[in-house]
Amino acid sequence: MALTIELGVAELAATRFALSPLSETVAGLQQLGGIDRQASTLPWLRRAEDELARAPLDLPWTWPLIVTGRPGWPEFLVPAPRGSGPSIEDDLATLRRTTAQQVRRSLGRVFGADLRGTVAELAEDPVAGLTAIAAELRKAHDRLVAPHWPRIRAVLDADVAHRARLLATGGAERLFAGLHPDLRWRDGKLLLTGDRPVHRGPGGLVLIPVVLGSPHVLVKRSTSTQTTVRYPARGRGALWTAGTRPPPAGPVRLLGRARARLLEALRSPATTTDLARALGVTPSAVSQHLAVLRENGLVARERSGRQVVYVTTALGTSLLDR
Repeated sequence: MALTIELGVAELAATRFALSPLSETVAGLQQLGGIDRQASTLPWLRRAEDELARAPLDLPWTWPLIVTGRPGWPEFLVPAPRGSGPSIEDDLATLRRTTAQQVRRSLGRVFGADLRGTVAELAEDPVAGLTAIAAELRKAHDRLVAPHWPRIRAVLDADVAHRARLLATGGAERLFAGLHPDLRWRDGKLLLTGDRPVHRGPGGLVLIPVVLGSPHVLVKRSTSTQTTVRYPARGRGALWTAGTRPPPAGPVRLLGRARARLLEALRSPATTTDLARALGVTPSAVSQHLAVLRENGLVARERSGRQVVYVTTALGTSLLDR
């Protein structure tokens, strides 16, 4: 039996995309705790472990909620973002607005009556507990995610732009079918492999691409905000390997080694500065090669926040994959 989310016309119309720095932070901490580790994020994980070896991070309130030894974790840790591209402060402000009743219900779903230590303190005084959790998550974000956020943000922005094109050309059916192999859209329902019911929150869904998160689609069974659908972002596997993978022989013969390396590196969005650093060349040399690749439709230029990033187009990808 598939996990089913029913969406009426109003809910479908209100469904939106959003980015979440807090989602990336929580997902990263879970990987540090051994949850959902995957090959694509091992480079980030090694950097995070090196950073924590230099100066450990104390998370007495947050860690027992993230690494529970149980099937789930409290949903209020990653609330639905209120905007399309909120800051970490926006996300944490939403977390702190979780009501006491919502906190206790969420803890009960995960821990039952077995509340101990800071988890019990959180249930006793949710306002003080959420304040402490928000402070810990801000420190974790600033040390482990913020240094990489521009590159992560570029991948997330490129994913949303791609999904928007799918929606424009194929409607909701094509959009949802393209999010993940486990998802499909049929007769006004979003179906996901699994057998657990979803108690959808108010309004439409919030679709959140994730770089550091699980390779699976994650849908909250119950939520104190809108129901979120977190899915692996396109291009995240190549985010940490720019400049390290040799390009195929065909593109090298056609484009030359320098441009072929750029095309390979841009399977994941990057700025000219990122590319210059990864490939060990000057930004001006990168810009010259990018201009030629753009003129021939092999790479595209997009805006990510205040930055301009480049990414391989479908034509460029097909050339690399021949």
